Amino acid sequence: MKNPNASQRLSSQVYLMKRSAEFAVHAVANPKKFNPINLGPEINTARPEYYPALTVDGKTLLFTRLLEIKNVDFKEQEDFFVSNKNKSGNWRPSMPMPRNINTLNNEGAPTLSADGRSLVFVACADQTGYYGKNRQGRGSCDLFFAKKIGRTWYGPFNLPGNVNSSNWESQPSLSADGKTLYFVRGRKGDRTNNSDIYVSELQEDGAWGTAKPLPDYINTPNTEESVHIHPDGRTLYFASKGHPGMGGSDLYVTRKDANGKWSRPENLGYPINTKYDENSLMVSAEGEIAYFASDREGGFGDLDIYSFVLPPESRAIRTVYFDGFVYDKQSKEPLPGRFELFDVSNGEQIIVSEADKETGTFIVPLPLDRNYVISVNYDGYHPYSLNFDLSNNKSNDSYHVDIPLSQPILSGENKEDFIDEHVFENVFFDLNKSTLRKESRIELNLFSEYLKKNTEIKIELGGHTDSRGNEESNLSLSKARAGAVFEFLVAKGISAQRMTFIGYGSSMPIVTNDQIEKISKTEEKEAAHQQNRRTVWRETF
Repeated sequence: MKNPNASQRLSSQVYLMKRSAEFAVHAVANPKKFNPINLGPEINTARPEYYPALTVDGKTLLFTRLLEIKNVDFKEQEDFFVSNKNKSGNWRPSMPMPRNINTLNNEGAPTLSADGRSLVFVACADQTGYYGKNRQGRGSCDLFFAKKIGRTWYGPFNLPGNVNSSNWESQPSLSADGKTLYFVRGRKGDRTNNSDIYVSELQEDGAWGTAKPLPDYINTPNTEESVHIHPDGRTLYFASKGHPGMGGSDLYVTRKDANGKWSRPENLGYPINTKYDENSLMVSAEGEIAYFASDREGGFGDLDIYSFVLPPESRAIRTVYFDGFVYDKQSKEPLPGRFELFDVSNGEQIIVSEADKETGTFIVPLPLDRNYVISVNYDGYHPYSLNFDLSNNKSNDSYHVDIPLSQPILSGENKEDFIDEHVFENVFFDLNKSTLRKESRIELNLFSEYLKKNTEIKIELGGHTDSRGNEESNLSLSKARAGAVFEFLVAKGISAQRMTFIGYGSSMPIVTNDQIEKISKTEEKEAAHQQNRRTVWRETF
């Protein structure tokens, strides 16, 4: 390795072998706890099953199965199968995806969106360049997209934008917010079998931007494959033959910091990794349970899908979720509301999602260690806001929230039906002060944009306090807080003629003093007082 005339390529290979041997000795001497559990006959068969994909709620599993077929040219073909958990938490028998997704050609390496309603997968051309019925490709293997509305899958379509090429694109992984796509690209005609991990961002027009390779300390001159971005959006798992490891293809993890820089890859260790090839790793939203494919002894035959508890040092940030139903408050009909999640601390937009167009149901992931502003919108309806402060939440709890959206008042309607107040869930003040905290800007900026688009709407801004303290001081403070929101909106270009503001003090509690007195726990009492302290708006006419 010290010979200056030695081949650089061979020297690099020898150096990797040396580092791998050193790593393997240390890894075997310090094994990780590893107890893989077969997912059972509902998922696994005598045929190979691999490339698992899981929704953020952990209730839907999609995977690839290699089937025997009677064909002149091929004896095997890949199709997708899906299983859902029953009420007891057990997997139901897997069923094939519909025929517009599964074809006589190969479909493989699926990735599901967090809510299970978007699917990106790989389809390859046969010897004649045919990709399957109603499918057009750009060469070799391409990524395709399908969308589920209600119970029906539509598509698939060649992924729009600049991801697919004349090369080999495969093994996609969609981020929980649906805005970032990681995948593997191999060079057509490359005899080294080199493949690298690429990333593309979703553009405003719905097309995917030009794909860029991950840094060269992640991608190597050898094979990178089986990429998986965790729902936390910061933790990436992949397989590689180009980093120090146990031999063959090993599993690694890298993490993205606040500046968007990826860490140096870490090997998941022995016996998760062995001298054989390991790949197809997928990690659940809570970060603790991982899934992978293996042909180890004791299975149902060939590759089976297994789960195991991931070592703590290799886990992603625990991610919970909230689900529910968006509907018209008056008619109770479902609505495809649009969700935007922002980080309260810096205003960063974390996730954009929408409810199902037919059912109004939704699932939105919530990585822990953040405080979220959540805005729900749909054209022709008032906005709805939520706050989830998970910055200190270490529980596994997820949340169910049904979201009623109300329409603006129209002339001739019974105005008594429209007296509900709308709470600014993300407007904050310091204790006993009326100065808006900077975290309030996110929701108020969104609300000012709503008022600009709906110029006919007039509103009253109201301030409320809890019942503790002096009544006169409470009245004064509540009015000053409503006035602070009024001044903010005026500064954003909303006409003062469209708004009034008033302070109600503690006269209109959500939770009465009598109800609070019956609460035994101090924590719950304080939460009730917090409900009463609020800044609101309502339409006026």
